Amino acid sequence: MTQQVRPIPEGFHTITPHLVCSGAADALTFYTKAFGAVETSRMPGPGGKIMHAQMRIGDSLFMLADDFPDYGCVGPLALKNTPVYIHLYVEDVDTAFARAVEAGAKPIMPVADMFWGDRYGQLEDPFGHRWSIATHKRDMTPEQMREEMAKSMDQTCAGAQP
Repeated sequence: MTQQVRPIPEGFHTITPHLVCSGAADALTFYTKAFGAVETSRMPGPGGKIMHAQMRIGDSLFMLADDFPDYGCVGPLALKNTPVYIHLYVEDVDTAFARAVEAGAKPIMPVADMFWGDRYGQLEDPFGHRWSIATHKRDMTPEQMREEMAKSMDQTCAGAQP
């Protein structure tokens, strides 16, 4: 009898981030220190680089590899930007944000209460990846979010200089 292969490997979710960066070994250390990530596997590649690694934060796995520019595989530092944010929900966003900054992340947007019900902030890690970190504070209907967004925009615009 043949064993049924699951379409999604054990421990994975439908979407799994796969990060490319220069200095993947250092990134593994940073993610452990900054976000409490746990390394689950590592496959060495040529020249001391990491061909493939996996880490877990909470209940989610993500993959990581060194950049290999000769094969068109480059990270955000080589691109000098990224349009992608990795969103991380945590129990205490203020503590998690401070821990990441202490580990070497650069604050992009300080932690604040947001109109959609999260306490939220944004960081850039030393490898050029952007992270949004949040703690969900309250469930809101789409109408409540629209009302809170309008109030927030009114306050922001009222503080703007003409």
